[in-house]
Amino acid sequence: MKKENSKFIAIISLIILFFSINLFGQLNTKKLMEQAGNLYKAKKYEKAEKVYSKLVNSGYQGASLFYNLANTFYRENKLGYAILYYNKALNLSPGDEDVKYNLDISKSRMIDKIDTLPKFFLFQWWESILALFNLSGWTYLTYLFFILLLICIALYFLVKKQKIQRTSFYTGIVMLFFLILTGIFTGIKLNRRLNVRNAIVITNVVTVKLSPDEKSNDAFVIHEGLKVKLEDKVDNWVKIRLHDGKVGWITKNNVGII
Repeated sequence: MKKENSKFIAIISLIILFFSINLFGQLNTKKLMEQAGNLYKAKKYEKAEKVYSKLVNSGYQGASLFYNLANTFYRENKLGYAILYYNKALNLSPGDEDVKYNLDISKSRMIDKIDTLPKFFLFQWWESILALFNLSGWTYLTYLFFILLLICIALYFLVKKQKIQRTSFYTGIVMLFFLILTGIFTGIKLNRRLNVRNAIVITNVVTVKLSPDEKSNDAFVIHEGLKVKLEDKVDNWVKIRLHDGKVGWITKNNVGII
């Protein structure tokens, strides 16, 4: 009996310790965010950057953190880093108008203006729907419609009233449609996260090489803030593709992965 009590006390102690550590971490994060915010308001941007970066380096992620850090980089005229973290914030909160607005302002200061072919309106419409939620949002919606579908199925088989059966049947069809649709969007988001790697150039000026070799011929020059697609990696080099189709190699320290 005493042995069982000891195990019970040990488990309760571990649970309390876990929640205490988690609570302490949240309070410490909130304190650092407030400290960085006060430094930003006081126009001490370099110090604010260090505090925000400390949170990022400790593994904390959040749309507000990335947004505030991006604003700080923008004030320090670190355009590449600002655009990088606006994009990170947008990944977590796709519908945030403040992030979109500040990102557009930052892009207007870019040197490189890459012309891309205009997208067909159906593709634009598709991308707009995808951008409504991040991966977590689409995943939660998929779970929601799955649960609603199960409820409809349960009502159809368990309730014998014809009116309720008819309603649950047609509602179930609608839920199935939305389940499939949100499942597709979730799959696309997941695939892009796992397989599509985009990055932002964070160095002022970068000379792109034809091959992963410092002695290789120059291909073209790009500047900070430009969004590129990462296609390959060789040692310290990454192969990039621009939106206009140009490809080349740069060292990985010149870009930040979104």
